[in-house]
This record gives sequence, C-alpha cells and structure tokens, in this order.
Amino acid sequence: MVCELLTVGQMAQADAATIQAGTPGFTLMQSAGEAVVRAIVQRWSPRETIVLCGPGNNGGDGFVVAVRLKALGWPVRVACLVPVAALKGDAALAAATWQQACVDDVVAPLDLNCLDGAQLVVDALFGAGLTRALEGVAADVLARAHTRNLPIVAVDVPSGVWGDTGEAMGAVASQLTVTFFRLKPGHALMPGRALCGEVVVADIGIQPAVLSGLSVQTWDNQPAVWRDMWPRVDEAGHKYHRGHAMVWGGPEMTGAARLAARACARIGAGLTTVCSPHRAWPVYAGALECVMVHPLDGEAAASWQVGLEGLLDDDRLSALLIGPGALGGTNAAGIRGLVLTMLASGRPVVLDADAISAFHEDPSLLFAAIKGHSRPVVLTPHGGEFARLFAVPEVAVAGSKLDKARAAARLSGAVVLFKGADTVIAAPDGRAAINRHAPPTLATAGAGDVLAGMILGLLAQGMPAWQAACAAAWLHGDAAQAFGPGLIADDLPGLIPGALGRLAALPTQH
Repeated sequence: MVCELLTVGQMAQADAATIQAGTPGFTLMQSAGEAVVRAIVQRWSPRETIVLCGPGNNGGDGFVVAVRLKALGWPVRVACLVPVAALKGDAALAAATWQQACVDDVVAPLDLNCLDGAQLVVDALFGAGLTRALEGVAADVLARAHTRNLPIVAVDVPSGVWGDTGEAMGAVASQLTVTFFRLKPGHALMPGRALCGEVVVADIGIQPAVLSGLSVQTWDNQPAVWRDMWPRVDEAGHKYHRGHAMVWGGPEMTGAARLAARACARIGAGLTTVCSPHRAWPVYAGALECVMVHPLDGEAAASWQVGLEGLLDDDRLSALLIGPGALGGTNAAGIRGLVLTMLASGRPVVLDADAISAFHEDPSLLFAAIKGHSRPVVLTPHGGEFARLFAVPEVAVAGSKLDKARAAARLSGAVVLFKGADTVIAAPDGRAAINRHAPPTLATAGAGDVLAGMILGLLAQGMPAWQAACAAAWLHGDAAQAFGPGLIADDLPGLIPGALGRLAALPTQH
C-alpha cells in the first residue's frame, strides 16, 4: 500500500538516488511520460490533443507524452512556454525526440491560439516545485481551457499548485492528475486536492528502498499506517479487557454526548459510561440502553467536579472524553475544572468542542496540564477552535495546515486532529497523516461528536493515541461514504460496524 507522502525535496532526493544507482534521468522521464499516456488512453478515445510544455523537467515529461500519443495515432500538437533552444538537460532531450519523430509538427509558442480545435489538454507546464503564483500567458491559457470546459490532464500537479502545501495560485481544476512514485502533501491538502481531480500514482522505476533514506514523517491516512496497532480481542477476555470509557454529558445539550457514547460503544469499547449532572440523568438514561449513566449531585460545576473525582477512583476506567455539549448551563471556568480533573487522573483523554473552547483565554494552562499528564491526550479542534486555542506566533507563522497542526502538537504536547475537508492528525514527535478518506456529507452537525467518541473507544481498548485518531478518522469517513447523500450524525454510530467489516476484509500488509 502506497501511503508515504513525500515533500518536493524528498521526491528530488528519491530521483537523485535512483539516478545515482544507475537509472538515467531521461529513462525516468520516459517512464513518467508513458505513465501519463497509459492513464489518458484508459479514459479517452483518440482526439485532438494539445500538450502544454513548461521550461523544466515537467515540460520534458510533456514532450514524451506527445511523442507516445502520436505513435498511437492520436492527433497531437505541442505548445511550449519557452523556445525549444532554451530547454536544458533531459527536457532538451525529450524535445529533440519530439522533433525527430514529428519533423513536420512545429512546436508552437504558448498563447491563447494554441487551444483552437483542442479537445483534450495536457498540462505539463510546471510541477510540484513551483512556489509562486502562476501568471502571464501560462495562467491565461489554462484559464481559457477551463472556461471552455476542456478536460485537462495534469502532469505531477495542476500547474500553480504547490506540492508541499496544497496552496493554489492561478491553478485551475484538472480532471486527471498523474504523479509519480508517491503522492505529495499538496495532493492531499486543500485546495490543491480539489483541483487535482482523479489522482493516479504511477510506478516509474523508483525502488521503495529509497524511502529508508528520506526520514518520511507524513502519510496518507490509510489502514496500512495504523492497522498493526489495531486492538485485538482476547477470546478469553471480558468487557473490562476491552476497556471502560467515560463520556462527560453536559446538562443541556445532551445529544452531542449521546452520539459520542454510542460511537464509543460501537467501535468496540467493552463498557461505556456517561456521567452527567443529576438533572440530566433521565434524558441520558432514557436514550442510552447499552451505555451506563452515572448521575452527579449538585447544581454547579464545583460539586460535579467533586463527584467526578470520586468516579475517577475506579481504576477500571480506561479513557475519558469531555467536550461534546459540555458547556450547556456551565461556565467556561467550570468546564476548565472538569478538564483539569480528568487530565490529573492519569488516563488517556480526548478533548473536543467546548473542552477546547473553554481554554481560549489561557491556552498555556491547558498545555501545561497536558504536558504534566502521564498518558496521551487527543485534541480535536475544527478550524475556529484551532485558531482560538493556538493564536500564538509559533503556530500562526507556520505555513500549511500540515505545518500548523505539527506546530500545535509540539506546543501542546497532545495529538492534534485538526478537522476539515483535509483533516490532519499530528503527533508531538512530528508524525502526521492527512485524511482523504471522507466525503463532504460529513459536514453536518454532530459528526465531530461521533468522531470524538470513536477515538475514545479505541483509546479505551489500548490503541496508541496517534494511531487511534488516524483510525477513527478513516473509519468515520468510510462509514459516511457507505451511506451516501442525506447523512446526519444520528446515522453514523450505526454505520460503524459496516466500516469495521470492510476494514477487516482488506488484505493485511506484510
């Protein structure tokens, strides 16, 4: 399973190592062009095609594409951003191959006229290494192609998408992107991901052994990343062997904690308990059948904190969650006290929603408590919560969403699951995964509460925190994908068994 995400620099190192081991760079370029052609002919019948070539190796790939398509009988033209005489190295060799094979076909200058009559556009202008806005005639031609609804095939990335960050300045959407050896963060992070269309990762002869010299710390969130840490069920065990999880249930907004508790139970926690103020006990007890509900006396957070401390004396409790619906009827100071009590218990803790927002005026208080905590903590902020909690220079100046999540994990000492269409899961030690396995239908109220409960359930069963957060994000997305349109959060807990079944059916990696 191909799951490593390589930076532009790491991909250059992989190319260099392959060349040093004896594979000429031009051979890699030919393999790349051939891979693009294979992807094209699998999806389109022969048609008038314009290949747009840039000044570097991405343009060289484009010339190879043109030669191979021409050999298959396709009507192909080439337009180049620079004169062919200005090309260097392998790109110049590729251009010469086109000129030798197609002596009657002139390489046209890149301008708006080059699109006339085209029915397919191959974008080989700039690759993932571009770190400035796409502008001038290159931007104009791609914009015109987009306006004309011409299908665009991008080589490596759509021109204008930055490979390391997913930023897009002047890029337009491609229908297909063909990249090589491994994906880059820009293929997974928004908005780059949305502009790539279908993505094909092609083998061009780079051996996986080169990865050992690249210090890879970023992965596409796939089961291969975390499956070896998946909790194993002891055939001779009982429910406490599968973990006892506890969810704090707020006194008013009770739906959030109920969703989290159901998700926790569904993903395999042996026992799940909701603790809540006594006045909310009838709501929880009447709605949750397989989940225990423990009432806490009193009408204020201070008394609930005392009751919570007593509950935490039970050494069978495995992991804790607070946040979903927590602030209903409770002030932020009260929630902070409950959070700090949980952190002081020495158990894995998931902090979501209100438990994060409650610390936005004093994040250092939370970070100090997390770092003084002997067990893992997972924070699950959405964009607004993240911005409020991590409004500090060391995070604010970080570049991409991936960079920000990593900086936040280092600063807080917690695993940070930074939610969104491109959810990033970062650990304090620098490991990070980007989750692409999730549909837009998850943008619905309560879906995050279900995700928090799933993480809790895996922590309760002993799964390490980073892997638990990655696994929960993948399964959460898988459940939603299986349901399709019309999804609401209430549907999600009941969809978890199906996702678990599909996970179990996947081949094991060796």
